[in-house]
This record gives sequence, C-alpha cells and structure tokens, in this order.
Amino acid sequence: MTRLVFGERPVRVEDVAAASTGDVRVDVTPELRARMQEAREVLDAHLEQGIPVYGLNTGLGGNIGHRIPPDEAAELQAQLVLARVAGVGNPLPLHVCRAALFCRLAGLAGGGAGVSLPVFDLLAEMLARDVIPVIPSHGSTGASDLVQTMSIAAAAIGKGQVYLNGATVPAADALAAAGLAPAQLAPKDGLSIGSASSVTAATAALAIAALDDLLAAHIATAALACQGLGASPHLFDPRVVGARPAAMQVEAAELFRRALDGSDFFSRRPAKVQDAISFRALPQVTGTVLGALAHARREVEIEMNATADNPLVLVEGGEVRPSANFLTASLALAFDTLAIALAQLATASVQRSIKLMTGHLSGLANYLSPVGGASAGFVPMQKSLAALHAEIRLRAMPASLDGIVVSEMVEDIATNSTLAVSKLSEQLEPMRWLVSMEAMFAAQAVDLRREREPDLKLSQATALVYDEVRKAAPMLHADRATGPEAGEVHRRLWAPENLATIRRLIEERD
Repeated sequence: MTRLVFGERPVRVEDVAAASTGDVRVDVTPELRARMQEAREVLDAHLEQGIPVYGLNTGLGGNIGHRIPPDEAAELQAQLVLARVAGVGNPLPLHVCRAALFCRLAGLAGGGAGVSLPVFDLLAEMLARDVIPVIPSHGSTGASDLVQTMSIAAAAIGKGQVYLNGATVPAADALAAAGLAPAQLAPKDGLSIGSASSVTAATAALAIAALDDLLAAHIATAALACQGLGASPHLFDPRVVGARPAAMQVEAAELFRRALDGSDFFSRRPAKVQDAISFRALPQVTGTVLGALAHARREVEIEMNATADNPLVLVEGGEVRPSANFLTASLALAFDTLAIALAQLATASVQRSIKLMTGHLSGLANYLSPVGGASAGFVPMQKSLAALHAEIRLRAMPASLDGIVVSEMVEDIATNSTLAVSKLSEQLEPMRWLVSMEAMFAAQAVDLRREREPDLKLSQATALVYDEVRKAAPMLHADRATGPEAGEVHRRLWAPENLATIRRLIEERD
C-alpha cells in the first residue's frame, strides 16, 4: 500500500486515481498536524468565549440565527449531520466514494476546517482499511457537496451505509469489524467533514485521469487513420502549426509526430494536395482539448489542495471568518468548456471515419469494401457513429448557467459543478467507442492501401492499434456482422497495458 503524506507535496490527480483503487494510506507531516491542532484550539477558544461562529455555536443555513449553548454544541453534532444526509439516487461506485473520502482528508489536512484530530485519524483509518462511506449520486448544487459529503460524517459516527469487502453494510457493523470505534464529534466537526466539494473534486480528478488515456488512444488511432488515408504529412509540420500557436496545437502536433515516429508517413507522397478538415485540423482540434484539459486539471488540483471550508479558521491570527471558497464556479466552467471541446473531437472522429468509407474522397474502395457491388462494407456502422456522437453532443450542453435559490434565500447562487463534471464523465465511454470504431476503419484502410503500396510502414504506436484490431477481427471482405467485432476491438484497445504502452510511445521524450 502506498503511503501519501499530506504536507510533503501538493496532491495531484494521479493521487486521487491511486486512492480510488484502495492502494493508498494517508498521513500528515508533523508540522501540518500541529497546524491542525492549532486550528482546533482557535475554534475551542471561540466557543469558550461565546463568539458566534457559523456551525460551531449557531444553526446552519436558514437557522443561522439560532444560538447553540456551549454545553449542547457537541451533543447536537449527530443531529446536525443526520439532518443533512439528504442526498438521493443510486450510490456512487466504490472507487468514486474512495476518491471522495481521500479528497476530504486532503482538504481537512490543510487546517482550515479545525476538525478534531481523532476524527481526522478515524477517517484516515477508514480509508486505509477500506471502510468506505456510501455516497448518493445526487444532491450537490456546486456550492459545496454538503448533503452528499455528510454521508462521510454519518459513517464516521456509525450511521448510514459503507462499502466493506465488496458489500454494502451498516456503518456501525463495518467499523466494529475493522476494529474502529465510532467518532465522538466535537463542536463543528460535522460541518467540517461535510462542508466541502470533495465529491466534485474526486469525480473531476478521475475524469481527467481517464481522459489522459483516452486522448493518447485517440492520437494513435487518428495517426493510423492518416496512414490509411494517405494524408498529407504537412498538417503536423511544426512550422505550419507554429504560425498560429493557439490552444496547444503545437504540442498536439508534436504528439502526433511521436505517434508516427518510425513509420514512413513523412516520406510518402500524400494521396491528395489537401485533405478534409477533420484530418487537416487534427493538431488544432486535439490541441483545443489538450488546452481545456490542462485548465481543468489546474482547477481540480487547486480544489484538492485548497482550504475551502466555511467558516475558515485563520490560524495565524486566531480568527474564524466566513468564506465562499466552496463555490466552484471556475471548476464548473472549466468542465463545461472541456465537454464542448470533447464534442468537437467527437465530431472530427466521426467525420474521419465517414471520409475513410467514402471512395471518391479516400481513393479507397467504397465503404471500405474490397468486394464492391451490393456490399455494404462498414457503411451501416455510420448509424452507430451518429448515435454515439449525439450522446456526446447532448452532454456538451453547459451545466453552469444557473442554479436554484435554496436555504431561505441565503444560498442564492450555485454552479452545478458536480453536474458539469458528471456529464463530462458520461461523454467518455461513447467517445471511447468512436475511437474503437475509427481504429477498425483505419486498419481496413491500411490493408486496402497496402494492396497498391505493399511497403507501407507503420510506427510502433499505429502498429499497436492496427494489431489489436486485427487480433479482434480479420480484414473485411464479404459482408459480416461488424458490431460484435467492434466490441472485441473495444475490449482490446482499452486494455490498461495497451494504454500504458501508447502513452509511453507518444508522451516520453528521448
């Protein structure tokens, strides 16, 4: 099990992905632990002095005017928590709930919440022993994930459900089985756990990690399609893309050059003077996604390393101040933008696939069928391409445009960042299918082109994609069922070992 110590370095997207597998134990540096204790002491001092602090000695939301006597502040924590376990819908998958618990621990470690150290330690042990709170899928407006994240607080006091050994069991039973005692919440501990965007941050980090793999496979597959078409190598010329170095298109072109390194693509005469834009603009479209992805990654890593609590404990001044750091507007906008960029990538992929099948545009057999005549070849699969594209485009619609006023008009704006992230996540699988199908058509195009250019040489990256397609399905001659074969291509292409190899080939520099 990997040990990650908060305070040694910033938390990264890759850490969340690792934590989601159950392979991470967390700790904090002595300096950070001392800061957490100091933050707790600041809260205790405010409680003792009777200074009003939201969630410490007042009610929440519309009940902010209700003062809680000091001798009742701890006793009311369970009530505060359970009243806000108000998320609904199917449970999030185990790996997402693990990631959310990890992200909340990362946030608590910053000291801004003032959480009690025994409570933090219990949550860390729950992660280490894989006692993972079950979190519902709906409830966040993007102004913190309060009613979802309160499921973590509830599990810590032995209420609600948790994942344990692959099953969903009562939290009290799971804690006992793991040798852990339920938490005794100090004043404000419930709000400290729940007032966070940990679910949003977790799902966002996992989506980014998955999209890193997807883009690598897209680049290798589109490069194979270029070889099958006999596209112009000039589209990846650094002088050409450098003339307008927008949206990471220069970096994208370099990745394509690496994907084609070792092939004869750059020494062959192109089939046409100029290709369709879906081929010609590969650096521009891919670069746009890379740029949007880099921005989304920055926003997520800011969120994971932030002290976004409300109220916020300012240790140095011994103060507690209201905060709206929980409002994830920039993250929501980043993911709305990324979803739109991914829809552009999907459109280009579909168009490349259709161009490969269109004989008068590709110079290859119509429908990529060497039989001709009444043969349908691959053309029936265009309907599946269109259906997948429609799904991706639907999920590109912005989520962050407006929100509903709640909590007696106090919480009057929201970002819907969780929705922005979840719809981006839902784009990924249909996008993977588009890449898998483009790989099938590209492999067929290469085989047809080799009938006239038998010495056509692939690169390591494009050969990997080609070989995985051919392991799943031989070259198409007579018409046959191509849908099931696409499923086998899909299974092979997205195997973790293949993705790792593709990323190594196109991302690593000499």
